[in-house]
Amino acid sequence: MDQHIRSLILQGESINLDFKFEISDAKKIARTFSAFANTCGGRLLIGVKDNGAIKGVKTDEEAYMAELAAHLYCKPPVEFKIVTHSIESKVILEVIIDESKNKPHLAPWKEKQWKAFVRVHDQNFVANKVMFEVWKIKFQQASLLLRYDDFEQKLFSFLKNKGEITLNELVSECKIPRHIAIKILAKLIVVEIISIRITETESYYSFK
Repeated sequence: MDQHIRSLILQGESINLDFKFEISDAKKIARTFSAFANTCGGRLLIGVKDNGAIKGVKTDEEAYMAELAAHLYCKPPVEFKIVTHSIESKVILEVIIDESKNKPHLAPWKEKQWKAFVRVHDQNFVANKVMFEVWKIKFQQASLLLRYDDFEQKLFSFLKNKGEITLNELVSECKIPRHIAIKILAKLIVVEIISIRITETESYYSFK
C-alpha cells in the first residue's frame, strides 16, 4: 500500500488524480467529486500537498468532510469509497470515485449557483450546454440519425481550414439557431467525429 501511494504521487496530478493537503471547504471539494464523476472517474489523495509532499490528515474529520462533499454538496450524490493508508507514520486518505452513469452531477458555484464540472488535465471546469446535451443523448441510449446537410458541410469545411471552432462561430458561420448548433455538436461528439477542448473561458471543437 505504501508503494501504491508513492507511485500515484510520482505520477502527479492529472485528469484522474488530484492532491489535497486537507479538506477545509466541502463545497469546493464537491467540484472535484463532480468533475471526476462526470468525466472518467479518479482518485483524490488527502494529506498530500500539490508538490507531492506527504503531510497526513486527521482521519475522522477529513472523512466527514468528504461525506459532506459527496452526499450533501453534490446533486445527485456522488458515490465514493475511502481507503486509509499509513506512510511515514502519517495517514493518507485515498478517495476513489468511479465515472458515473447518472450524469451530470452538480456542485455549488458562484452566487449560490449549482454547476456541473468536468475534469480537464488537472483542473475542474464548468460544463457547457453542449456537454449537457452529450450526457442527455448518452443517457437516452437512442440510436442517432446523422444528416450530412449544409450545416454539417459548412462545419466540416471550417474545421478543415481552421482546425477548430467555437459554438458562437458555428452559429455565425452556419446561420442557425444556437440550440440547433448545440445538438449538432453534441451528436458529433457522441459518435466520435469531433472532440471538445474545454478551457476556463471557452470551448473549442475539432476533428477527433
